Amino acid sequence: MSQDKHVYFFGDGKADGKAEMKKLLGGKGANLAEMTNLGIPVPPGFTITTKVCRYYYDHDKTYPEDLDEQIKENIAKVEEVMGMKFGDPEDPLLFSVRSGAAMSMPGMMETILNVGLNDVTVEGLAKKTGNPRFAYDSYRRLIQMFSDVAMGVDIEFFEDALAEMKKDKGVELDTDLDADDLKKLIEKYKEIYKREMGEEFPQDPMDQLLMARDAVFGSRDSERAIIYRRINGISDDEGSTAVNVQTMVFGNMGDDSGTGVAFTRNPATGENKFFADYLFNAQGEDVVAGIRTPIHVDELQKAMPEVYNQLREIEQKLEKHYKDMQDLEFTVQQGKLWLLQTRRGKRTAMADVRIAVEMVKEGMIDKETAVSRVPAEKIEQLLHPMVNTKSKAEVIGEGLPAGPGAAVGKAVFTAETAMEMAKLGEKVILVRNFTSPEDVGGMHASQGILTATGGMTSHAAIVGRDMGKCCVVGCSDITVDESGKKFTAGDIVVKEGDVLSLDGHVGKVMLGEVELIEPTMSGDFGELMEWVDEIRTLGVRTNTDTPAGAKRARSFGAEGIGLCRTEHMFFEEDRITTMREMIVANNEEDRRKALEKLLPMQRQDFIEIFEAMEGLPVIIRTLDPPLHEFLPHSEEEVKELAEEVGIDLAKLKDKIESLHEANPMLGHRGCRLGIAYPEITEMQARAIIEAAVEVAKKGKEVIPEIMIPLVGQARELELQKEICDRVAKEVLEEAGVELEYMVGTMIELPRAALTADEIAEFAEFFSFGTNDLTQTTFGMSRDDAEGKFLQDYIEGGILEVNPFMTVDEKGVGELIRIAVEKGRSTTNDLEVGICGEHGGDPKTVDFCHRVGLNYVSCSPFRVPVARLAAAHAKLREEGKMDE
Repeated sequence: MSQDKHVYFFGDGKADGKAEMKKLLGGKGANLAEMTNLGIPVPPGFTITTKVCRYYYDHDKTYPEDLDEQIKENIAKVEEVMGMKFGDPEDPLLFSVRSGAAMSMPGMMETILNVGLNDVTVEGLAKKTGNPRFAYDSYRRLIQMFSDVAMGVDIEFFEDALAEMKKDKGVELDTDLDADDLKKLIEKYKEIYKREMGEEFPQDPMDQLLMARDAVFGSRDSERAIIYRRINGISDDEGSTAVNVQTMVFGNMGDDSGTGVAFTRNPATGENKFFADYLFNAQGEDVVAGIRTPIHVDELQKAMPEVYNQLREIEQKLEKHYKDMQDLEFTVQQGKLWLLQTRRGKRTAMADVRIAVEMVKEGMIDKETAVSRVPAEKIEQLLHPMVNTKSKAEVIGEGLPAGPGAAVGKAVFTAETAMEMAKLGEKVILVRNFTSPEDVGGMHASQGILTATGGMTSHAAIVGRDMGKCCVVGCSDITVDESGKKFTAGDIVVKEGDVLSLDGHVGKVMLGEVELIEPTMSGDFGELMEWVDEIRTLGVRTNTDTPAGAKRARSFGAEGIGLCRTEHMFFEEDRITTMREMIVANNEEDRRKALEKLLPMQRQDFIEIFEAMEGLPVIIRTLDPPLHEFLPHSEEEVKELAEEVGIDLAKLKDKIESLHEANPMLGHRGCRLGIAYPEITEMQARAIIEAAVEVAKKGKEVIPEIMIPLVGQARELELQKEICDRVAKEVLEEAGVELEYMVGTMIELPRAALTADEIAEFAEFFSFGTNDLTQTTFGMSRDDAEGKFLQDYIEGGILEVNPFMTVDEKGVGELIRIAVEKGRSTTNDLEVGICGEHGGDPKTVDFCHRVGLNYVSCSPFRVPVARLAAAHAKLREEGKMDE
């Protein structure tokens, strides 16, 4: 690697890199280079590549031998452009050292500002600027940030020293401390560093720079960065960061200076309106951290109209150049505007859709690009409930509406509590003064996020929007006591565990639980999904066993039912006793009597579902679970059942005991039940076909498909299909109706996949039951694995992702490929789909497209996700996907 270029320069209108080099330079470095080449005022600097980061971790945290030499060469280039020297005691050049991965991970990795200040250069800075207070404030910030980030010293030591100094001086704000106060504070900070580290604070600027570089690369594997990558499905390789070393510009040099974050469009709603937060006399971290609540950018327009107009020109130029909504960071130093970053702005799903659709109408992008821009996983956010504005609610505060939808949950005040309660199934609202990157796990576990400070560009707002969390920030109506686990809103005290409701659309905070309503697919969302359907070739069905679920899924664009589970219907109160009567029967005659009672109930279920899915295929799976799941377990319930069905209690207990299995998942279930008790399959086949006939007689199109579960051998399907065909023939002849139907099977056992050519001789369709296929391929119980060791496997790198959420392409996926190939070698036009919960996972949908399936099937709320993911798969295949 010694011959490689490790460092890329940018400055003075020229850059070694460009926007397309994001994987090498990280998003921030690539965009700094691009802005420089566009002639936008960017403080000069250089980027150390993500390749160096990977080398660092692959070579025991060491570097290529010529890296330091390349860094020094590029420092010299910056010095030439700026006319200043790094470490110069009279006019010191200072640097910021920032992370920047290829995949945007806001706030997850480290930043150190003011690198190059020491006991000597701080005096030069004070003299040069004529502003000693600014110089000493910058130095104390460096000591605190460097100690925390690079050396792991507890930041609370420095915060306590600052608080003590303000108390002694009788002031409330940092800005109320004068230069002499800050000089004393610097000495205290240096004492803390020496006490904790056993050595003096480093005075050599180059040492500071190299140690800051190490800290940024090291932050790739910080706990918060690892959690963020896991939540967002980012690999360690994609999360490798570049290091951006950039000339410092200062927003804290007085009232003619400041810092801000801007979006070229509203990140919450997508409205085409410039949106920015600004703080006078502040550094960038003050805005992003949310510690101070910023003011509207209109104040900048009033104070410095020329700077404001230049900012507007630049934001419009960048949006037109990138053809996407941009998130900008900028600093004003003594009336001069500098751009520190541009990137694709994080936004809500609502904003994603609106921006994509409006940019097509504005002629900026085409429909395919618009579809490629909207992340499939985020679409589900638009289908979540919203606050019913007509319902009564006790509003106790209002803040900024930073995240989508509504949230109801118990108030908690730490990320740890949020995660603990969420694991127990509790819905929580995380309440903080402001959030930090360490809170990301708790934010992910919460239904919603509420902060007392911060703006629409604070950490809570940016990360909350990205996660799709309902988020209200900057709610000054509340006073948060995090240590006391409570907050007050006027006279109202809300303690941990009290229920709150948030409305992320308008920023309201409400006491108690409010009524929520279901959204609809219309407007921009509906228009985008029309474009999606024009692009995709993979069908999308739904998994549901109720008419209500069928209607909802159809309204979301489902093209049929891929899995209707019949067993759920037997648990209804009016039929569970009859089902149990059938199970405990000692002979076929008694079983048939019970099944005769169940027949009209099943038939009516299917009639309602067929009507809800008129004109679309409906796959109904015959009985799958082992019979013992339908039986009672407690002594009291067993006694009640014995009385209801008129059976001796002891005999009933013996019967229940005889149905117990050591491994029921692989026991007497699925098609094995239908083979042992063919009368069960007969009843279900009759109910399906009779229901189809009744609906057809009403002049409605009905497309029934009967699916036999857990087939491992062709003969099993042959026997079950014979029953279905015989019953169907009887019903259709008796009704005098012609009706097309199909009989197929679930492929959920490895043997079925490997002998799919034989099974296809009797199957008219295949549907992969990937939940059980994953269990039987891995030899792993989902319930046991997820509760005990699966997360350890993911964290330990044994598994990249949870195989029950995203299909395992190497193992399970290979079995699917084999089954498709073998099945279609027997029947060329064999219909093949997937009906496990994987069907709503975008990565799995992409795999299903590549392997040639006809459709995927998923839960109703995941249908739009699958539709969009299917369009993305097609665009990816054609090389048109904007990744």
